[in-house]
Amino acid sequence: MNAWLLAALVLFPCGLGPCVWVACRGPATHRLAGANLATVLTTVLFLLLAQGFGRTSYVDLALVLAVLAPAGTLVFTRLLAADPGEVRTAPRADGETS
Repeated sequence: MNAWLLAALVLFPCGLGPCVWVACRGPATHRLAGANLATVLTTVLFLLLAQGFGRTSYVDLALVLAVLAPAGTLVFTRLLAADPGEVRTAPRADGETS
């Protein structure tokens, strides 16, 4: 085991664990931030594994993930946005919308 693999071993549970936790729970904006950070850390994880194992195919995988991740963010943001004709109302104290 070299330093690259050790860094990947530390990054996986300590970095991705909290990101997955935030991406699965909480309000939508926090989930979006957790998913974005998880894709960045996954890209870094693939680069660390590529260096650790000496395999260039993992670099290609990291590059593809880095290119496609912003598209996923745009799709998720589009799903969060309200329809143009829809008006969002604030919830009242009793939990119903006005």
